[in-house]
Amino acid sequence: MKHILSVLVENEPGVLTRVTGLFARRGFNIESLSVSPSLDENISQITMVVYGDKRTIEQIVKQLYKLLNVRKVQNFNYISNITRELMLIKLKMSIKTRAEILDIIKIFNANIVDFSQNIITIEVTGETEKLISIESELKKFGIIEYAKTGKIALVRNLDNIKDRTIGI
Repeated sequence: MKHILSVLVENEPGVLTRVTGLFARRGFNIESLSVSPSLDENISQITMVVYGDKRTIEQIVKQLYKLLNVRKVQNFNYISNITRELMLIKLKMSIKTRAEILDIIKIFNANIVDFSQNIITIEVTGETEKLISIESELKKFGIIEYAKTGKIALVRNLDNIKDRTIGI
């Protein structure tokens, strides 16, 4: 099962290496990883998507709490949350395909970030399924390259704040 873990850590050099090293030592793959500052300049938020059963994730969380710079671990699978990813897609465009590409961009509520005679670069944000769908629709035009962020997540409402660490 896929789990979204949010790990609040002290903003110190080497913390990310220690957190990801814990996963590597145990043979677990991190599907996506995003690191960002928090409202507190001394704290960073690491959001990871990992696979594992309930027991495995419980063990990972216990091991994370043993790391010195880890302040809080949250498993977003058991609480109401909002997740998003960002993808940039660069693709070929011709006069013949321009209208169809622009229609797809509009349907997916994507944005044009760069535009030239033969190449267009768009950004799209949303759930993973939305990104997969737009990529699938645009493949026929010739995707040159794309880049995706890791998943980011927030608790949906303040009622769940107290319960963010339970249900691991």
